[in-house]
Amino acid sequence: MDQSRSGYSDVRIGHSLNEAEKQYLTTRRKTILQCLQQHSIQCTEDEVPNIAVLGSGGSLRAMVGLLGSLSQLSEEGLLNCIMYLSGVSGSTWCMTSLYKEPEWSTKMSHMKEDIIHRLAHGDICWDEMYQKLKKYWELPNFSLTDVWAALLVSYTVKEIDEHKLTEQRGHFIKDPYPIYTVIDKQCKFKELKADPWFEITPDESGYSLTGAFVNTLCFGSQFENGRMIQEQPEIDMLYLQGLCGSAFAERWEAAKEILEALIKLLENLIKCDKTEHQDASTVLSTLLHLNLCSLNEEDPSVHCKTMNDLMKDKYNEIGEPFFPVFSEKSEWTENRTYTKNCTLKVCKHFFDWFGSCFPLEVIVTCIEKCITWTWGTTYNYLNKMTVEDVDPSVLSSYTREYEDSGLLLNSPYFSVLRKERDIDLIISFDFSSRDQFKTVEDAAKICKDLDIPFPKVDITHRDPPQDFYVFQGSRKVPTVIHIPLFNCINCNGHVTEWEDKYASYKLHYSEKMITDLCDKAGLNIINNKEKLLKVIENIIEEKKSCKTE
Repeated sequence: MDQSRSGYSDVRIGHSLNEAEKQYLTTRRKTILQCLQQHSIQCTEDEVPNIAVLGSGGSLRAMVGLLGSLSQLSEEGLLNCIMYLSGVSGSTWCMTSLYKEPEWSTKMSHMKEDIIHRLAHGDICWDEMYQKLKKYWELPNFSLTDVWAALLVSYTVKEIDEHKLTEQRGHFIKDPYPIYTVIDKQCKFKELKADPWFEITPDESGYSLTGAFVNTLCFGSQFENGRMIQEQPEIDMLYLQGLCGSAFAERWEAAKEILEALIKLLENLIKCDKTEHQDASTVLSTLLHLNLCSLNEEDPSVHCKTMNDLMKDKYNEIGEPFFPVFSEKSEWTENRTYTKNCTLKVCKHFFDWFGSCFPLEVIVTCIEKCITWTWGTTYNYLNKMTVEDVDPSVLSSYTREYEDSGLLLNSPYFSVLRKERDIDLIISFDFSSRDQFKTVEDAAKICKDLDIPFPKVDITHRDPPQDFYVFQGSRKVPTVIHIPLFNCINCNGHVTEWEDKYASYKLHYSEKMITDLCDKAGLNIINNKEKLLKVIENIIEEKKSCKTE
């Protein structure tokens, strides 16, 4: 076991903050105090409000939207008021891009220019994608999250970031504390019976509401009874982007994008003469096209004929000819079970027919994971533990499956609603499309069900949305500011047109589109700076009054 991890293998059960986060808060509070004073807001260090910024999901739109929002907060001298920055899905792509640069908030203008240039003009070649995919394939628990990260996320963010999250420890003292969020897929289906909310920080990772954490250095390693039994490599930032940004993990149409990416990858491998067996390559290419035809409900006749020709001398495990399974072409578009079974049979016997033919082994595994739809498999650090507040199904499982938080709630409210974080103000940037109030309304409902303090959400002027909403409760309830990305103010009444222009499925924007979107997000800060400062001032006055009572 790596000695650098010795002493870090224990699981921590409890609702307190870890020591590293506590130390950060102490230092950060001084920075926030200075920032408030620059805006003529007077208070003591004890009266400094804990302010959290949330970035919702929304694919590339959310990444650019959060970049524009944070950049404008910096321009207005407000970024140093923020204690926490937490994201979901596309917002985490922005966060990873920022936090790889120590003290990024002190050079926001430069960071913004670099990210815009990379998104607009950067390029990742297929060989780079394949080499990264191969590295993931060689590790335990390979899943579609690895494929998604290596082939789709890297293409979108124009970068393969192999840095580790724990490398940021001690390097972000002048920045808001970062919290990345995912959900436990199995817990999600148990509704209120289990805690699905899972946070990942440079220091600890774990279930936000349950209070069960592991050192992030050890997240992904094998555990038993609370002790590490087999160390595994720490996940890198690209995988973290794929894990957090896997909103398609429950949308079968995403299989089209994955299959198309695998087809292009295979074509590149063949073109570069990296496959030794032409028939083997053609079988996999045809199999991918057949599955794509099935999803697109297109005529697979040509591909069925090709597969039958390739399979005429192939036999299954009991010596029966294999090719007849492709004789009913209509089955490929009308019966997904048939498609799945045929595909898995080919994968099962592939190496019996063609022998070891690397790198096609990687492609075969990718196809299997796509057909079985396996996402986010990770060793369970709570395996075989006894913890009173943790659902028994979690404790008894060897692995867990994590996925995009946006599949349950498209904003990371529950990472900052941990009681011990004592948040006074939540500034929620909502980059959702169409219903830009679903996140805050759903958060309010879930909080009510879980008896978590949250203000009443009563929305007026809903359609079209305004650019600034404030929801307040009693003294022990955090104030929530909700800011829809596209609204009747910054879009001059053309909200739908802007939403259509930046649809979630688009994975590339021109430089002008990126700049325009940053500007739109920035307007929401410019137009509401004074309102925001007034809310902060009111919260401080309330904290002062509480001290005198």
